[in-house]
Amino acid sequence: MVEAQKRASKKLLLISLLVVFVCSFIASQIQTSGGRVDVRDIKIPTQNGQWVVADLFKPRTATSENPAPLVVVIPGFQRSKEALSNIAIELSRRGVVVILIDPYAQGFSSASMSRRAATTEGYGMFAVVDYAASSSNLNYIDKSRIGATGHSAGGNAAIRGANYFGKEAISSGQPSKLHSVFVSGYVLTLTDNVLQDVRSNVGVSYAFYDEGAYRNELKNGDMRKAPEALRTVNSGLVPGEMAIEEVELGRYYGDKDQRTLRVVHNEMVLHPFQPYITEATANQLEYFERVFEIESELSTQNQVWYWKELLGLISLIAALVAVVPMGRLLLEIPYFKPLVHPIPPALSKPKGKGRLLFWSMFATGALIACFSYIPMAELSQKLFVAASTRQQTWFFPQRMNNAVMLWAVLNGSVGYLMFWLSYRFFGKKHGVSPRSWGAGTSRSELLRTFMLAFALFLFFFLTLFAIYYFLHVDYRFLFMGVRTFQPPLLVLLAMYVPFFFIFLLSNSLRINGAMRFEGEKQWKSLLLGGFANSLGLMLIVLVQYLTFAATGTVYWTDGWLYVNLLFAVVPMMFVLPYFNRYFFNMTGRIYLGPMTTGLIFIMILISNTVIYLPL
Repeated sequence: MVEAQKRASKKLLLISLLVVFVCSFIASQIQTSGGRVDVRDIKIPTQNGQWVVADLFKPRTATSENPAPLVVVIPGFQRSKEALSNIAIELSRRGVVVILIDPYAQGFSSASMSRRAATTEGYGMFAVVDYAASSSNLNYIDKSRIGATGHSAGGNAAIRGANYFGKEAISSGQPSKLHSVFVSGYVLTLTDNVLQDVRSNVGVSYAFYDEGAYRNELKNGDMRKAPEALRTVNSGLVPGEMAIEEVELGRYYGDKDQRTLRVVHNEMVLHPFQPYITEATANQLEYFERVFEIESELSTQNQVWYWKELLGLISLIAALVAVVPMGRLLLEIPYFKPLVHPIPPALSKPKGKGRLLFWSMFATGALIACFSYIPMAELSQKLFVAASTRQQTWFFPQRMNNAVMLWAVLNGSVGYLMFWLSYRFFGKKHGVSPRSWGAGTSRSELLRTFMLAFALFLFFFLTLFAIYYFLHVDYRFLFMGVRTFQPPLLVLLAMYVPFFFIFLLSNSLRINGAMRFEGEKQWKSLLLGGFANSLGLMLIVLVQYLTFAATGTVYWTDGWLYVNLLFAVVPMMFVLPYFNRYFFNMTGRIYLGPMTTGLIFIMILISNTVIYLPL
């Protein structure tokens, strides 16, 4: 590496790390309201040897002399506590103590002995409320004003908690430990059987364009005449009061002091984005301010959480960018220096039949990727029965990632086959040489390549761990996030990476051996590679939502959660070719890119999904 390249790499590395630290520091200041709120990890032991890990947001104004209300926040399926930090930030800004939990089997909380943890344990919320209501440790909370809120499956946990503690209140003759709950993104359990025992105020917020609305009684997301919304409001009526036949959205019904207050909201948004719009956040803030009689100087529209999300996105991009110059600098170490080879010559631009073959392969790969995803998701449920039925297991315990893994194995294998066929029957006859692929290597070189990839993995995550340790923030934007992980996930990384590597190496081979042409600008080549790698999955999302827009029902109903997963997967697929090309340009070989992205990106995937590890 010439001196100019060294200096450029050092400069880019320093700038990237500076951006990460500055953005993370500002994000931390937003999270703590400029130091007016203490934010820290807590771990609460629960039943059956289980435990709940949470973030405690304690405003400085909450003291034993001035106890504050408490709200337990429950993220939904596939989400860790950081995914709903927005509502925790805004509530704590208004003087409310917040316990933001990792649901059971997600994040750092343990798995549950129950296979219906949201229903029977509130994802751990029941135990947290019991602890808060009975412990003298939390002497800065008002035990008569404990609430809960959650989105999606977390919303189910919230209403189930109102039912659970309502039954307890009926039995004891005492007020329910849960003063109020707010149910976001879930109405399936707003049934007479559940609501009849609720002794809490209830707020409901549902996305008008919720993809799961086909499961509702009227098969849509309109809450004005939805039986689920009508039952909720009418469950708070006093005996003899006339039942309503249409819900007035945003109107408060009932009496908060009698804990019969009811309100229904219906934001015009999709299910996964509902927690991340200011309207939905304002609706929650207004609800808790009303039921807890909070007189805040801040209006419900005065929100700052989205700045933290933006800073998290910038940090994520900068942290990923930093991996590239760090790789260049590590290649100067004598142990890694033999990995540097001349860059093989690029292919001639395809013309005539070659051009037709190229675009045919491009389209075929995208279509196979599109049409194979849902079948692979269905197959994963049959191959990995324990994880699919929420049983504790060490055998591929991640229900959602198992589907992505099978898809990756299939499409990676198809990619190899298409690459070989195009070479065997066309490229070989038109002067294409395997030397241009950069695939030649040896065992010792592969070992050095893996050690370099592992060093980059350590660099990336040790930087994240340091950020989290000192500032208590990670890299994330909405539901896409890079978070710290617990040690057992290293075992899972070794379990999942070999299968994903089939796809990752296939991608590197195609990006560098079949999509790198003489005279073509690199940005055009990489943009095309990004679309080639993600177009099939983009098509799934497109089909899902065009069908939804035209008919009111998503195309894939039973598999809609697997489609929602793609909102986080597609961006990773799009940027993979960039890393594969950059590392190819450094080493002249196709292996460093997929090894590095395999370790980093797969850890991102497995640390952000449900995991049923045995207790």
